[in-house]
Amino acid sequence: MAAIAARRPYEILLVEDDPADAVLIQEALCEQSARTITRVPDGVAALEHLRDPEVAWPDLIVLDLNMPRMSGRELLNVLKNDDELKAIPVVVLTTSGAPEDVAAAYRNHSNAYITKPVNLDDFTHAVRSIDAFFLETATLPGQDDHR
Repeated sequence: MAAIAARRPYEILLVEDDPADAVLIQEALCEQSARTITRVPDGVAALEHLRDPEVAWPDLIVLDLNMPRMSGRELLNVLKNDDELKAIPVVVLTTSGAPEDVAAAYRNHSNAYITKPVNLDDFTHAVRSIDAFFLETATLPGQDDHR
């Protein structure tokens, strides 16, 4: 699997309102490979970031569900119903293990669902799987004009 070791750096949008959780998640992601991680505290800030014409879209969104202003549930719904943004892979990383939240996240096309406190091995495995498939193998719609 030399392709995984030689993967390109990529952009991650971390949507997380808890600063302590954000630090742990950022450290785990940085250990995987050279990445640019942008953190926003809620869904409203995430949409503002994604809709800013001066900002390149991330290759991956890591999303908490329980946040102020706009929850991760609402943001996931908006993202996956947006013709331009729906191709961005989303990993839900949240404290909720409620079966209805898990089911709703997958119904709304999240690519992985991981509960906090996070098992870093599980989180790393999910991110590596998305790395290998979405960022190295798959051809996503609109890649040529991807901001």
